Amino acid sequence: MAHAQGQQHPIGIYLKIWGLLFVLSTASYLVDYFHFQGYLRWFLIVVFMLLKAGLIVAVFMHMMWERLALMYAIVVPTLLLMVLLGIGALEADYTFFTRSVFFVKGLL
Repeated sequence: MAHAQGQQHPIGIYLKIWGLLFVLSTASYLVDYFHFQGYLRWFLIVVFMLLKAGLIVAVFMHMMWERLALMYAIVVPTLLLMVLLGIGALEADYTFFTRSVFFVKGLL
């Protein structure tokens, strides 16, 4: 009988990551419980969300054990997309500001 060969990871890694995901989820819910407001609230929510997504991709999708070229093929476009979305958000704020200055009735 032929045995299937493959890489096996210790279950302890998965249990530690599950625990860490539970802690991060609890911290995310505590942001709402303690009634954080404004940019601090959104910053904390996004940071916890990105940390959880990174852990899930790294461990449960086995990205941690992949070759560096494959990691770059997935991580670099994602980071570039996030940078471009941030630039677009800044441009949207500038456009909204200039429209409010020049197109508000009664200013001209």
